[in-house]
Parts: sequence; structure tokens; C-alpha cells
Amino acid sequence: MQTASSLIRVIIPAYNEADSIAQVVKDIPELVAEVIVVSNNSSDDTIINAQNAGATVLTENRRGYGYACLKGMDYVAQLNEQTDIIVFLDGDYSDYPEQLTELVAPIMNKDIDFVVGARVKSLREKGSMTGPQIFGNWLATSLMSLLFKSRFTDLGPFRAIKYEKLLALNMEDKTYGWTVEMQLKALKKKYTYLEIPLKYRNRIGVSKVSGTVKGAIFAGIKILTWIIKYGFKK
Repeated sequence: MQTASSLIRVIIPAYNEADSIAQVVKDIPELVAEVIVVSNNSSDDTIINAQNAGATVLTENRRGYGYACLKGMDYVAQLNEQTDIIVFLDGDYSDYPEQLTELVAPIMNKDIDFVVGARVKSLREKGSMTGPQIFGNWLATSLMSLLFKSRFTDLGPFRAIKYEKLLALNMEDKTYGWTVEMQLKALKKKYTYLEIPLKYRNRIGVSKVSGTVKGAIFAGIKILTWIIKYGFKK
């Protein structure tokens, strides 16, 4: 079981989030040992704003959400310090970083392996999720329920996982399939998991995925590909 002194590190992939990243970093609770912002080929002031807010900043020039997350994981792996829990959080300020305490509580207090912050309708700000996002989440989690008897209702990016369990997943997706890959592999490995309902608001700026037709289509294809791959894998 994790303890109150567990070392928590946060990985934040960020592509052109100059207007929001400082607020995200500053709202993260003090129990976190280190906030790692991975600038995913940003062309604005994301890097300097994140540094000024107190984050460790890395650069990953290969565009892709998964590439940025893997860069953050590579950094953590090279540290001499212990890491017990990794939290993934977006840099657009759509989540409430201060709710990280609620997100990690089941890991620290109940020895749960993996916790996903669920963007439930009752706690979502109007317009914070697009129609394609809502439908895509429903379709993906419905298929996961059918194929794996899972209880997931969301593919929310705000999530926490024991570091040793994360390493055992051997994460590989470089782009849009990162979140669903993690959930599918956690199910396959029979990790203990929970969803925690969390607040969700309209992001600052325009989404690079759901805000574009191309992004929404490619994300949908990638998510379904992962589900089909694991659904019929022996």
C-alpha cells in the first residue's frame, strides 16, 4: 500500500498551451514531488511559461500525445529518486488540477493500482466535450464492457497509476491511442482500478484533437484499432 509520503510525479503533455500551462502547474497540490511538462513541438511560450511556474520542462519534437508521455516516462526512469505514483494530466486547464488529491487517494489509501478521472455529465461544464467526444467515449467504453466486462465509462486523460504497474504495461502508442491502450492493458493484466467522478470545464484554446475533423477521425480510428486488437487477442 502506498503511504502519505508516496512520491508522486505528474506528466503533462503540452502542445502550444502557453495561455493555460502556468495555471495548470500552479494549481497542482503540494504533495506532488515534481511536475514534468513535455512540450510537444510547441511554437509558442509553453516552455518558458511552464518553467516560470516551477515545472521541469522537457522537449519532444515528434508530434503525438503518446510520444510526449513516453518522453516524460523516460525522464522519470533516469532519476535516482524513487517514484511511486505517476499522474497524467492535460495542459489545457479543462481538468481541475487541485482534484489530484482525490484521484490518488484510492492508490494511497486502498492500494488500488489505477484510477481514471471520469468526466461525468453532472460535473461537466456545458460545451466542454464535443458530440464526437461523447459518442466516442460511449462507443469505446461500451465495447470494452462487452469484450472485457470492464466498468470504465470514460477515457479521461486525468489519471493516476502506480509507477511499477505503469512500467509493466510496456506502453507503446505514440499518438491518439495512449489512453485506451493503458486501460486495455490494465484490464488484460487484471489490475485493480476505479473511476473517480471529477469536474471538467471548457479548455483554454482550441483542442488539437476534438477541435478538428481530422483529429477526431484519427483519434476514433486509433481507439477502435486498439480495442479490436485486444478484443480478439488470445
